Amino acid sequence: MSDHIPSLEELRTQRTPIRNVNLEHKEKFSRLENFAIYVTEKVGTMDFFLILTIWTLLWLAWNAFGPVNFRFDPFPAFVLWLFISNVMQLIFLPLIMVGQNLQGRHAEARAQSDFEVNVKAEREIEAILLRLEEQGKMILQILKHLENRKD
Repeated sequence: MSDHIPSLEELRTQRTPIRNVNLEHKEKFSRLENFAIYVTEKVGTMDFFLILTIWTLLWLAWNAFGPVNFRFDPFPAFVLWLFISNVMQLIFLPLIMVGQNLQGRHAEARAQSDFEVNVKAEREIEAILLRLEEQGKMILQILKHLENRKD
């Protein structure tokens, strides 16, 4: 701890306004970046997984066991299903990576903001502790003075 005890006024002048890092980060996104975040958040859910699983099972079942005249993707190759699945992968994978990079930058901004808040809190706590120590010494002096007056 330093010997200098910052005054309340010094602490107030050093204090910077509280920032909403989440809002600042979102405001920096372009429409495409917002879209990438949206896709990343939606594709990474159990709902999306269940939709793809049900779609796949229905597609494969229909084209394997459905009425022969109404099958549109011949069993066992399922060429159309493979093509659509591959196109989805080619689109989603890079888009998810972009979204994850954006989320990573957001996490770094939050971590920096947390660090700044912790530094401010530490400075203020140090000032409070120094003030309490100073007041404790003054109280001891007053008590000694009162004891000496009784004698």
